[in-house]
Amino acid sequence: MHSPHDPYVRVRGAREHNLKNVRVDIPRDTLTVFTGVSGSGKSSLAFGTIYAEAQRRYFESVAPYARRLIHQVGAPAVGEITGLPPAVSLEQRRSAPGARSSVGTVTTLSNSLRMLFSRAGDYPPGAERLDSDSFSPNTAVGACPECHGLGRIHRTDEELLVPDPSLSIREGAIAAWPGAWQGKNLRDVLDALGHDVDRPWRELPGEDREWILFTDEQPVVTVHPVRDAGRIQRPYQGTYMSARRYVLHTFADTRSRALRAKAERFLTSAPCPVCGGSRLRPEAMAVTFAGRTIAELAGLPLSALAEALSGAGTGGEETARVLTGDLLARIGTVTELGLGYLSLDRTAPTLSSGELQRLRLATQLRSGLFGVVYVLDEPSAGLHPADTEALLGVLGRLKEAGNSVFVVEHQMDVVRRADWLVDVGPLAGEHGGRVLHSGPPEGLAQVPESATRRFLFEEEPAPVRKPRVPTGWIRLTGVERHNVRGVDAAFPLGVFTAVTGVSGSGKSTLVGQVLAGVLADRQAGEEPGPGERYCAAATGLEAVDRLVQVDQKPIGRTPRSNLATYTGLFDAVRKLFARTETARERGYGAGRFSFNVSGGRCETCQGEGFVSVELLFLPSTYAPCPDCHGARYNPETLEVTLNGLTIAQVLDLTVESAASFFAGTPAAERALSTLLDVGLGYLRLGQPATELSGGEAQRIKLAAELQRTRRGHTLYLLDEPTTGLHPADVEVLMRQLHSLVDAGSTVVVVEHDMTVVAGADQVIDLGPEGGDRGGRIVASGTPAEVAGAAGSRTAPYLAKALRR
Repeated sequence: MHSPHDPYVRVRGAREHNLKNVRVDIPRDTLTVFTGVSGSGKSSLAFGTIYAEAQRRYFESVAPYARRLIHQVGAPAVGEITGLPPAVSLEQRRSAPGARSSVGTVTTLSNSLRMLFSRAGDYPPGAERLDSDSFSPNTAVGACPECHGLGRIHRTDEELLVPDPSLSIREGAIAAWPGAWQGKNLRDVLDALGHDVDRPWRELPGEDREWILFTDEQPVVTVHPVRDAGRIQRPYQGTYMSARRYVLHTFADTRSRALRAKAERFLTSAPCPVCGGSRLRPEAMAVTFAGRTIAELAGLPLSALAEALSGAGTGGEETARVLTGDLLARIGTVTELGLGYLSLDRTAPTLSSGELQRLRLATQLRSGLFGVVYVLDEPSAGLHPADTEALLGVLGRLKEAGNSVFVVEHQMDVVRRADWLVDVGPLAGEHGGRVLHSGPPEGLAQVPESATRRFLFEEEPAPVRKPRVPTGWIRLTGVERHNVRGVDAAFPLGVFTAVTGVSGSGKSTLVGQVLAGVLADRQAGEEPGPGERYCAAATGLEAVDRLVQVDQKPIGRTPRSNLATYTGLFDAVRKLFARTETARERGYGAGRFSFNVSGGRCETCQGEGFVSVELLFLPSTYAPCPDCHGARYNPETLEVTLNGLTIAQVLDLTVESAASFFAGTPAAERALSTLLDVGLGYLRLGQPATELSGGEAQRIKLAAELQRTRRGHTLYLLDEPTTGLHPADVEVLMRQLHSLVDAGSTVVVVEHDMTVVAGADQVIDLGPEGGDRGGRIVASGTPAEVAGAAGSRTAPYLAKALRR
């Protein structure tokens, strides 16, 4: 029995995911780092066990009625945890923020600035004092009524919405409408309203065309859908939405970058003529502080905003002094993390993941919490080595304030600065789940089976590789996008190129938007497309036959999407089951073995494997399906076996086990071998997409691409492919990427890992800083040439990596 003042968090019998009855003691008031290869179980221990148990205990103290309003993480599979303080989680959020989200809203600095204007602003004579909401473009009382607080007027016309008037509505004349069911629904609603959807657009009466595209009415009508024979025909109430209304609604409210980009193609944009782009009503813009309006202050870089406020808050009323003092202190934590170049009105979708992560960290630093456990998920992800120094300073201050900081991390510079190290492994999945070391970092030197040891102590020098010679160049002239202004960039072909620079220097803009946009436009035959709008001229594009962008976005948003369905492996597996003797005797086709359609799936849970249980006065919870017990299929389907395994048991196999099971089956072997090649042997075939990390999703996409038969010259663009990867996994991934180059392709990566950059053929370094002080190419050439470049923030770190 431990005393209440026990200085350790003691975990006993942790069995979450692949953890093997883990027993570990971790000291409080320390910076503790959890390490291990991807899938080893470190996140299961830090988040799935320690943080989840802290949350569970907190929820027990909340009134039952209030509990149902809070998303609960569920009770972890653990015997006992003692000495556990309250916990705060700061996980990576991979969802795209909305268009109205900004630096000011993420950090809540906008709230403080609005309060300053409300209480201490200079009002015109006789003007009524406004509350703080009146200074927000995101509220009805503050937003400019003309542009609804967006600052720009977005308009559209018939030519944009209907590019080919020879088509009928049923044939897709209204290009701005969504695809799939939603688009069919709108066409069916129009049909039910009496409009001719089969007549060429240009032959429709003018007043009909005007109403269909631009009406603000939203009539509701009963739709009798025409579907495939044999499918249930049920009438439903459909609501009409005009093409203009749909495009504007999507552009303003969607969180999907792809949908927003599509909507943008059908719009023309100009500053709002009423508010001039300020987004606010005239009465709010009439109020000033330090001689500036709130829109002018919100448009300043944070470092300049601090100067303006410090000069204004030294005299005058006590209210102004208090509010400016609070603002300056909070701005200080953001600028300390190297983000002084950002302005409060900078929209969140234009920020990199590294910038967003640090903004949230800065907010936590000012929260003033004491005696809690902060559990952080790879806070160095997306950070340049120069930015990591600032991050370590912030983590140190959280600890000095009387908190425990538990960090899941792969960056060895962070691991070396830890007070305590918990190394989990030795490998991934069923070959991991054990704590190999719990103690000071130097103690890991005595653990030979640790995959982290050789990287932490740099036991082996990196292999020296002679840089390849480019076979050609893509040259972009006059690039103008975000902070990249008037830049001429040259990307070599036939080699491995790393694009580097501090966070916010313009790397993702140059590669992910401009280069990708130019190539995508050329392949689609569109002129001018999004890429060409940001680039005066581009040459050398004809040498590339195919563009492949591999990002870290999820491979699916529901548990129905998984590794097997995404890679096409599940199609091959279902066909194998359909060819078995039992399936042929019963007349089962491949569709019988899908859990997404009726027939073979369990109808109780609709193929989900679990059911929602509604509890009175408590939140809904999920339980295994009472009929299929999580198998997803009905008993008749599970009577069919392939080499002794049911379809449910096959989906439960790891990639590694499945490779042995399907040996000799070419259709399955190819997909499984590429998944093994990118280091994903520990994942289960049926593992839901919602359980995968961004790094895992990116490697699944890469594996799906690797199994294709390659024809012609392919250019692969990857945005920070090593994010979320242990150095051992990085080695596996780099072998695959270099093999693509050896096969005649081009690989361009945006990357912060200096080991990867040191092994590249060419390096393009942007900077020298972020924001307005970045956006220039500081150096380019071989790694050795860039390592010696004057004025490059990357050079000293790259030189150190080359010396290894």
